[in-house]
Amino acid sequence: MKYFGTDGFRGEAGSVLSADHAYQIGRYLGWYYNQDHKGRIVIGKDTRRSSYMFEYALVSGIIASGSNAYLLHVTTTPSVAYVARTEDFDCGVMISASHNPFYDNGIKILDGNGHKMAAKVEEAIERYIDGESGELPFATGEDIGIATDYAIGRNRYIGYLISLATRSYSGKRIGLDCSNGSSFTIAKSVFDALGAKTYAIHTDPNGLNINKDCGSTHIESLVELVKEKELDVGFAFDGDADRCIAVDNAGRVIDGDYIIYICGKYLKNRGKLDGNHVVVTIMSNLGLFKALEQAGIECDVTKVGDKYVNEDMMEHGYVLGGEQSGHIIFSRYATTGDGILTAIMLMETILESKTDLKTLAGGMQKYPQLLKNIRVEDQEAVMGNEAVKACKKDIEEQLAGDGRILLRESGTEPLIRVMVEAESDALCERYVDRMIDCIKKEGLA
Repeated sequence: MKYFGTDGFRGEAGSVLSADHAYQIGRYLGWYYNQDHKGRIVIGKDTRRSSYMFEYALVSGIIASGSNAYLLHVTTTPSVAYVARTEDFDCGVMISASHNPFYDNGIKILDGNGHKMAAKVEEAIERYIDGESGELPFATGEDIGIATDYAIGRNRYIGYLISLATRSYSGKRIGLDCSNGSSFTIAKSVFDALGAKTYAIHTDPNGLNINKDCGSTHIESLVELVKEKELDVGFAFDGDADRCIAVDNAGRVIDGDYIIYICGKYLKNRGKLDGNHVVVTIMSNLGLFKALEQAGIECDVTKVGDKYVNEDMMEHGYVLGGEQSGHIIFSRYATTGDGILTAIMLMETILESKTDLKTLAGGMQKYPQLLKNIRVEDQEAVMGNEAVKACKKDIEEQLAGDGRILLRESGTEPLIRVMVEAESDALCERYVDRMIDCIKKEGLA
């Protein structure tokens, strides 16, 4: 598709993604859901400066087409999905560029069941934006929609998260890195209500500091906090809190692969891992595949993107899936990755197992892995280049089953991601740099 990728319409705010785009998306959604009843669309946003611009543009388009808009204000992506599916909304819209820097933004559309919007609807929106489907009628008189404050929906989501915990967290010391993003309004409230002693950092968003040297993509400050305060565990979220990366009591980073292993094994041991399967992506570490095999757990492997993980889980009825980046889906409780929910599920595992996160993660040993991004003009030209393909094949032969190399196109940025797993960090560095040098020599960077 032209505008929508695996995680919505994303790009630099005011340039790739403009207020006009947001207005047109609102116009189409407002018309689409206003055919045989008054459309109801719920909207959330993260803390980046441009989110307010896009919120108002979306609302203008929605109500101009005759539907009603309900504003959750600053909130998380999973809260929008929860409210959309539990409170009879036609769809939900989240304004966020997730883990990207503040100058980017995005528009994610969720259906009335809280899942990513069907591709056919996104394609229809693209045709409307490009002027290929004609004009849409404007509502007039009493048919014009209304915009309503709906912060109560966010509060109900907080109550839902609290209800999922089966034990008090009293006596547990927990660190939270809210990434100066949307979780700053929710995460500490949840863990305080559950009885934990919480230490929250990066809870002072100013519109420009979301994800800046903090959160799930910059875990260093949470590691330092856990060590300095001698905490039991730490949890870091990204800008819209659909990801969670943990830090154990020894200060070691527990990424999405470890979380899948820990929670998968926990669910299997209690007879709750439906189908005895988890769902992961091609980016998961070889160490995870080996650990799952040893635990007797099977796995499906999808393309990168929680959208594809969720589709596989829905198709087969699986209850756990996710990505190394910390997008973890617990389908019994949510339709999207949910960072705060993931943290709660890890706490449930820790408390019921009567141990610590370091011990729970000990059954999995990761292969050294290195991922580097290279900015390119044309992703398809890189992937189809004969010299690039030959270089990749040669590296695969040299790794000979004791590692692997992956090249993939980013779905959100003009990047090629080069990832190597091997027996040592030195080998990873050598082969990643060799692949990147090949791309540069071909004049594709």
